[in-house]
Parts: sequence; C-alpha cells; structure tokens
Amino acid sequence: MMEERKPNKAVALRERDGRPLIVLGITHPQTCLILPARLRALKAAGFRVVLICSPGTLLDRIARQECVETVSVRMQRGLSPFADAVSLVVLCRVLHRLRPVMTEFSTPKAGLLGNLAAKLCGVPVRVYMLRGLRLETLAGLRFRLVLAAERLASACAHHVVCNSRSLQAKAAALRVAPAGKLHLIGNGSSQGVDIDRFSPGADKVRKGLGIPPEAPLIGFVGRLTCDKGIPELIDAFELILGAVPMARLLLVGWFDDSDDAVSEDLRRRIESHPAIVYTGYVADTAPYYRAMDVMVLPTWREGFPNVVLEAAATGIPVVTTISTGSRDAVVPEVTGLLIPVGYPQAIAEAVIRLIRNPEERWRMGAAARAWVIEQFVNGHVLGQTMEFYRALLEASGPGHDAVLATDAAAVGD
Repeated sequence: MMEERKPNKAVALRERDGRPLIVLGITHPQTCLILPARLRALKAAGFRVVLICSPGTLLDRIARQECVETVSVRMQRGLSPFADAVSLVVLCRVLHRLRPVMTEFSTPKAGLLGNLAAKLCGVPVRVYMLRGLRLETLAGLRFRLVLAAERLASACAHHVVCNSRSLQAKAAALRVAPAGKLHLIGNGSSQGVDIDRFSPGADKVRKGLGIPPEAPLIGFVGRLTCDKGIPELIDAFELILGAVPMARLLLVGWFDDSDDAVSEDLRRRIESHPAIVYTGYVADTAPYYRAMDVMVLPTWREGFPNVVLEAAATGIPVVTTISTGSRDAVVPEVTGLLIPVGYPQAIAEAVIRLIRNPEERWRMGAAARAWVIEQFVNGHVLGQTMEFYRALLEASGPGHDAVLATDAAAVGD
C-alpha cells in the first residue's frame, strides 16, 4: 500500500474563500435525495462543500439546488475489481487536487474506495458515515467479502459515525471497527426531519390517485426492493383485503435496479393490482403521508429510516420491523408497532389492528409527532453533527474550528 502522505495543514485550509473544505462522497446519485439538509447545514456551519458521486441527473440537480460543487467519479455498486481500481485512482487524483481538511464518505462502495483514497492522500480528518450494513441480508462468500470491505473502509477512517444505536451495536458485534471508533451522535438519524414540511394537514392527493376518501389507506415510501420487505408487504396486503375489503395500498417509490430488486412477476402483480396505487418516483412525498392512515416499512435492514420519522412527524402511526435501525425509529405501542422480519401475517395483523381502532391510531400518531419534535427536529440533529465535526477539526490542529458557526440553530432548515 502506498505510504500515507502528511500534507501541510495550512495548505489544506488555504482555499479560495478561506473556508475549510469538506468532501462528501456517495456511490449512486439516488442518495442525493437525502443530502440537501446535510449540505445546507455544512455550508451554514462554515464549510466549503464538494460532493463526489457517480454521474447522474440527481447529482446535477442537487448541485443547482444547493449551490454546491460536485465532482463526477463513476463507481459501480456491485463487485467489479477492475472498475473499482480505476475509480480508486480517480478518487486519489481528485482528493490530491482538492486537498480537503475533512472527508465524509458513505454508502458501501464510496465508503470503501473513498476512505481508502482519503487515507492514501493523507486527509487530516476522515469520517465514514455508516448508513446501514448491506451485508445483513447476504450470506456465504458475498457476506464475507462485504464484511471485509466494511472493515477496510472503517480501518481507513479515523471515525465511524453510525446513525442509530442498534446499527452501532451491530457494527461492534461484527467487528466492523473497534467499539471506541464507532460513534453515535445524539439519538441517531443522519439528518432528522423537517417538522414544518412533514406535518399533519388536509389530504390533497387521494382524489387525483383515484382512492376513495373512505378507503383505509396503507402507505409505503421508499425503494421497492426485497430488502425493504416489498414481497412480504404484497402478500400481507392480500390478507388485509380479506378482512378489510375497502383497503388500498399506496406505494410511493420506484423499482430500484439493484441486486435486491423485486422479481418481474412481482412487479407486474403490483402494477396490475386493482387495489394497489403505485406512484413511481415522487419529488415531494409530504402530501402523500397526509393521505395515509398507517405507514408500513417491513424492512430487513436499515441504518435509521428517514421515512419513519417523516410519517411520525405527519402524525401517522408506523408499523415496522425489529431489524437493525428500524427498531430505533419507533417507540413500541406508543408511536407505532414493531413486528418480526419476514412475516406477512404479522404485517397484516398489525395493520388490521390499527385500521379497526381509529382512536388508537390517532393516539399513536399524536405521540409520534410529539416524539419527533422532542428528539429529531433536523436543526437539532444536524446541529449536534456540526458540533461533533467542529470538535474533530479542533482536535486535528489549532484554528480549524474558528471559522465554523457556533450557533446550532444556524444549521437547521
């Protein structure tokens, strides 16, 4: 391995506008959907921000909307040794040219290649943002390979930030990194939730979607993949229809072209089902939550699911699983219900219970919004992150934190 270089920190900070440079790196442009609040917080805290990602329209869009610099570096999501080697060389060149004082890489492939490149380039502060563990739904050789990649990514970083308590525990149990290297900021969540945007209000989408106003509406928001529990959800919905014939299922999301994609048969079943409404990608999901009676996330693995916080902020009870990450996003029997992973019958029973008990549904929804306001307002969550990053810069050398905002409220939306 190339010997780590120790760049002059004064040079690293001598940017064209005097701000310390942080480079964020992700693998696929779709992750840009969850980055706007984080990018704004970093800019408000005093950072110059550069985002590295594979090319795509979502990357171009976030560059325009958030006025951040971007660098396109093509990275494959799956195993591809030759392409990965090329990506690593390009990342090293980019980081050598930019000379950031800090990097934050996340998502599996960017986490591996980005942190390795940052180490080779001697970046003073290297953070691996662990948003989840893809290996939790793998087995055999693939599991071992991905675990080795996670350990290497973590070894190249100075700090591994986990976005939920159960993810931190799982990472420690799998020895992804030493326990002392794994950090949980606050109560978790990488960005919190905008409680003004996601708030209770009148339903304005049912009519346009052809959903009767009296129909009990079960909602799902996110990628339509196997790891998100879509096969179990569709099977559960058939059971729900047997008990509540007027029920409808609203799928707000898209069929993701990934290694956990649903089968073509299941996709056709969803698209042709008379009681299922499939929207495809939606830029603003907030109005769709307001149409729901219950939100369901039957996922097999998470880091900390943003959609659960969004539904909770809207005053909607959530049914989700006891999987890593998801269990932290619900207060059982208070803001929603937790169920085992992989059981359509459990999904159906929980949903039917809430549909048949509107008073319990209202109570849980009200408690969910109050809980989010208390712990997960995005300004508070991101403010804690900026405080953590300020401390990392201060520890890496004198004067790095002087240009950063000290008011946590300044970094919120």
